[in-house]
Amino acid sequence: MPQTPPFAAVFDSSGYNRNLYQSKEDNCGGLYYHENNLLSGSLEALIQHLVPNVDYYPDRTYIFTFLLSSRLFMHPYELMAKVCHLCIEQQRLSEPGLDKNRVRKIAPKILQLLTEWTETFPYDFRDERMMRNLKELAQRIASGDEMYWKNIQQLLQNLIRKLATVSQYEEVLAKINATSTDCLTVLKTKPQSIQRDIITVCNDPYVLAQQLTHIELERLNYIGPEEFVQAFVQKDPFDNDKSCYRDQKKTRNLEAYVEWFNRLSYLVATEICMPVKKKHRARVIEYFIDVARECFNIGNFNSLMAIISGMNMSPVSRLKKTWAKVKTAKFYILEHQMDPSSNFYNYRTALRGAAQRSLTAHSNREKIVIPFFSLLIKDIYFLNEGCANRLPNGHVNFEKFWELAKQVSEFMMWKQVECPFERDRKILQYLLTVPVFSDDALYLASYESEGPENHIEKDRWKTLRSALLGRV
Repeated sequence: MPQTPPFAAVFDSSGYNRNLYQSKEDNCGGLYYHENNLLSGSLEALIQHLVPNVDYYPDRTYIFTFLLSSRLFMHPYELMAKVCHLCIEQQRLSEPGLDKNRVRKIAPKILQLLTEWTETFPYDFRDERMMRNLKELAQRIASGDEMYWKNIQQLLQNLIRKLATVSQYEEVLAKINATSTDCLTVLKTKPQSIQRDIITVCNDPYVLAQQLTHIELERLNYIGPEEFVQAFVQKDPFDNDKSCYRDQKKTRNLEAYVEWFNRLSYLVATEICMPVKKKHRARVIEYFIDVARECFNIGNFNSLMAIISGMNMSPVSRLKKTWAKVKTAKFYILEHQMDPSSNFYNYRTALRGAAQRSLTAHSNREKIVIPFFSLLIKDIYFLNEGCANRLPNGHVNFEKFWELAKQVSEFMMWKQVECPFERDRKILQYLLTVPVFSDDALYLASYESEGPENHIEKDRWKTLRSALLGRV
């Protein structure tokens, strides 16, 4: 079975591997090239460029870029149907007396294309129509020469295994979400002795940073590259008011990952606001500063930013007496690293360093790069908004999609890293399921810990006590 190579070498530092294209003249068959680079083309010509023949196989950068971006113009099942039709018609796979020598020349190339599609965009095949087309084309190849049955069976088994794994993951996520409820009951009955907290569960900040990295890498791993594009799908003006993908969204792993970031921020704020004594609150703050610092050293920038966000929430930042007991120098260094000014210049510099370390790494520990995810989405969003999908002549703006594919393919490398740290189920269970406070509950806990400082805070405290605790 043809194996799909890793993403590492697909895109060079300038964007994509510019010398690999089997290109012709500057304007050929609806495709426009400049200095050997494919810049634009009609949608039909781009689809044709995806389909292999006896003498031609599309470059891997093109396959990834087109499969990623084509869903802005048509449903994946429509593309699959067109690809199947072109393969069958052009290679005369529907003819009764099919020449086995001809099949042996083209079949490995068609199978390689199907392998790349099913391995890189498996979630497309949660759609029955995709599966039907895939099986039909596979059947045509196998009926031409039975030696390909084994390869086809392997391709289908690998795909079905991937789809079963993501279904199991979604079930686990649903159970986790059902388990974690709001924690207000704890406020009403606050016997501190029986209350678990993060330091009781894991007193070593280095171990906690490692367990956070486990959660991050697992959740990253399930995000499909197409989810970045689906997030920004709009109506294609050339397509009769039809929304291209809105009804075809098959996964929400990207949203689940963003929800995890929010949960971690609220967990940090909850753990800080919970303790009655300010020395305990100060200890929790210092503990999370150490966790955040270790996240930075690991290359886990998403957990680092979530922890900083939790510490900067108003119910936490207003605890002045608590912060007075904290050694804040380390915290300010971390804040400086994630400073949003100059478009997160400091963070982007650190991320480039981690990405460089990952490329030359000798161990999985050195390979870890977990980007600040909300900023990655924002970068892709602005790239999408800043350039048109179509040129004035109706051509697809492929130059834009090379850049989009470059950003997404880098993420694809990072998400495939296996976590090198030992799993601790007890800590993971706590991080994923312990109840966290809502905004109102955080403010109430904060006022209970350090009283209101002005009339506005005093009025809010009274309202919250009445609403949440039934007290005046």
